[in-house]
Amino acid sequence: MRNFQLPGRSPVFGCHGAVATSHPLATQVAADILKSGGNAIDAAVASAATLSVVEPQSTGIGGDCFALCAINGKVPPVAINGSGYAPAAAKPEWFSENNITNIDSDSPHAVTVPGAVRTWEKLISDYGTRSLGELLKPAINYARDGYVVSPRVSVDWKNNQEKLSGCDNASRIFLKEGAPPDAGTIHKQPELADTLELISREGADILYEGCLAEELVTYLRSLGSLMTVDDFSSFTPKYVNPIYTNYRGYDVYECPPNGQGVIALLMLKILSGYDAKELDPLGVDRFHLEAEIAKLAYRDRSIFLADPDKVEVPLEYLLSDSHAEELRSKISMRKAISNLSITDKFNHRDTVYLATVDSRGNFVSFINSLFHPFGSGLCSPKSGIIFQNRGSSFSLDKNHMNCIAGHKRPMHTIIPGILSKNNSAIMAFGVMGGHYQACGHMHILSNLIDYDMDIQEALDFPRGFSFEDSYDLESTIPHSVASGLQDRGHKINWVEEGIGGGQIVSMDLASGVISGASEPRKDGVALAW
Repeated sequence: MRNFQLPGRSPVFGCHGAVATSHPLATQVAADILKSGGNAIDAAVASAATLSVVEPQSTGIGGDCFALCAINGKVPPVAINGSGYAPAAAKPEWFSENNITNIDSDSPHAVTVPGAVRTWEKLISDYGTRSLGELLKPAINYARDGYVVSPRVSVDWKNNQEKLSGCDNASRIFLKEGAPPDAGTIHKQPELADTLELISREGADILYEGCLAEELVTYLRSLGSLMTVDDFSSFTPKYVNPIYTNYRGYDVYECPPNGQGVIALLMLKILSGYDAKELDPLGVDRFHLEAEIAKLAYRDRSIFLADPDKVEVPLEYLLSDSHAEELRSKISMRKAISNLSITDKFNHRDTVYLATVDSRGNFVSFINSLFHPFGSGLCSPKSGIIFQNRGSSFSLDKNHMNCIAGHKRPMHTIIPGILSKNNSAIMAFGVMGGHYQACGHMHILSNLIDYDMDIQEALDFPRGFSFEDSYDLESTIPHSVASGLQDRGHKINWVEEGIGGGQIVSMDLASGVISGASEPRKDGVALAW
């Protein structure tokens, strides 16, 4: 139970449904869908589309998505991979011949096929009750009539003024007289409204095979991209087998690679060998241990994580008890591990995660992203679509598992999660924050399971993230803890903004009570009824 004398909020409770997103308008849209008889899948897609308008730095129809759906609460959940791939012509030899040694985040070569819209359509066709056109209506209205820019969105927008200034199309849509909008400003995206209306009438194929595909590809090729309409038209989302591990009696489900869910599971397996309950949740030992686990697991990520359709990813090895024990043996509680290299140095933070649950026990854990804030910063002239830059995660080293190749999916940071008990789903959870997401899953689940926090407390609780030889700490962590971490060899960096952001919806199976939570690091809210 939280201290009601301190700033904070309570979880929301209801009996019929709950939604949690990173923006109030998207949460209201999802709630309206559920209250009007739609199910959790309908609500998730409608809110994701709305977020593509009102949180344009984080997500959009030029990006990707992943989802886990526990239909009627059954596990294993349905898992879908909606991440796009590189152009068929994208071979490491081509980059070498053209003296390109790195795929920059703002390069047209960083743009992969956007997978979100076909994935939305596939999910609602197979498991929803509403049409794509109906679910896009709120997003169209906000794009056409305008929405008020919220505080956190405004901060992220201003931090990316230079990127948006680099593309005339993006500058015209997202900057007014060269400046980002302040919080409280009404912003409209008429080009995107037209695009969403076209998709609502014609279906997702118009984006992948029709006039929209031609416009997008023509623009990308004018910048030097290898993308073709055939690359767009041949893309389909994939249903995949979810992976899981048991953590102290709970089954934790994740999507398999090319996402980093396996790394979250690996971290939980390592942590399970410690009696975390005996550690102060806001103490030096707890934060030191999480940092050491993260270092070892993320090293594995940099070595092994890639598209399993193109290379063999050793899932059985990564999730084996023996591997967890081997990594655990490298951890000292008195001294930080040093000299572990991680290959990916980008700071990936902008993504939206949302969670929905309905009265029938359908849980949806849904994540949608442009990757970096405003993705590549490249925007096509007519559609109003900002392109993601997932291709910047590819390596150009032919010997690396994540080396770029034709129709290969890049290593992905975005991961939805489902928690179950006794073969029934009880929670959909997720954490935004790029690299942090796998660490965030471990941290939040430990808060819930090891420290008996409620879902809102678990999200609100202070965070740290050890990555690239630096331990980022939020200002809510006591300086005595930071000093203790420094004494053990950690290099401390106090972050200006919060680490990540997350949502949770859950159900008590005995009572049927549903709850939701959304944390204060973003603008979001949770609603239940």
